Amino acid sequence: MKETAIKKEHRSLTKLLIESDGAISILVVLLGFLCGTVLVLCVGRDPSNMYKAILQGCTGWNIDRGVWNVRYIGEWLNYSVPFILCGLSMAFAARAGLFNIGGEGQYIVGVTVAQVIALLGPQVPVLHWLLAVLGAILMGAVWGGIVGYLKARFEVSEVVATIMLNYIALYLSRIVIFAIPGTNTYKTVDFPQTALLRADFLEVLTNGSNLNLGLFMALLAVLFYWFFMEKTKYGFALRATGFNKDAARCSGIPVIASVVTSMAIAGAFAGLGGGIVALGSFKYGRVLSGMDNYGFTGIAVALVGNNTAVGTLLAGLLFGLLAAAQPLMQLKQIPKEITFIIQGLIVVFIALRSGIRMFLVWQKKKATEKHSAKEVVHG
Repeated sequence: MKETAIKKEHRSLTKLLIESDGAISILVVLLGFLCGTVLVLCVGRDPSNMYKAILQGCTGWNIDRGVWNVRYIGEWLNYSVPFILCGLSMAFAARAGLFNIGGEGQYIVGVTVAQVIALLGPQVPVLHWLLAVLGAILMGAVWGGIVGYLKARFEVSEVVATIMLNYIALYLSRIVIFAIPGTNTYKTVDFPQTALLRADFLEVLTNGSNLNLGLFMALLAVLFYWFFMEKTKYGFALRATGFNKDAARCSGIPVIASVVTSMAIAGAFAGLGGGIVALGSFKYGRVLSGMDNYGFTGIAVALVGNNTAVGTLLAGLLFGLLAAAQPLMQLKQIPKEITFIIQGLIVVFIALRSGIRMFLVWQKKKATEKHSAKEVVHG
């Protein structure tokens, strides 16, 4: 009887993993952490310290010292915001059948425009940072829309176009920021206080962390993504275009407009992420020497989140937690590179999702055949 119950439970778990993308995502995350644990053991470190750092990052609780500090929670949430928004950028395009590898470029133009408006815009409370954020969103949409137009009108590969635009964005950003008076090799002069996304109540609430109003913007972006994609006819048109462009065209859906719109909105998400990082995490403008890699990591976030609103939110929080835990791991003698390895392994396992499903289906088929053969013999 006990053996039969175990078999039923195993079959239920296998069925869940075959049918549920969310279950597969949880499995690959666990596999990523398992491999990370093994690697920490291989380099002669205590893996419990890795998990203590992660726990401290998301709860603020230092188990070793018995001290709680809410600042760590604020930093975790702040780290997560650009991951969530760049993940939404990739996810939105993917739902329309496009691969937006240009989230990094769209993020960079968002950073650049936000910094320019912050330094040169009208120093009016609220209006100042609002204009900077809106400028970042608009420029991100334009940068993404260019790719969408090239794809829809001339069949230019969005992968190639976005890769090229990433580097154009980076070096164009350097040129633009260098042109602002007072800028040196690394940074600009400080932003006016009216341009910052910092809020006194958040600093008090999180004990002086960098958490800012960008968190609420990110949550609104997640809500917008869900409502637009799942509850509107425009979202249905984009999803239909992603499933089958020819069928969508025959159904009267304007495919060219759908492709351009999807890339523009995807770019707007990444541009918003850039604006929030520029005005929320820094008090001065940066001259970017390289890419921040939020856009590239956003691809992994979207894959882990199965391109859904809630999934991408949770995956962004996970990747933000790993980033926030890095300095804490170093204090506990855990190499900070382990977090990058875990992220990479999660992506690898996600890429093997189809293979895992095929193995589970094959295993289920073999078990069914074996069960049928036993029934024939006993019959």
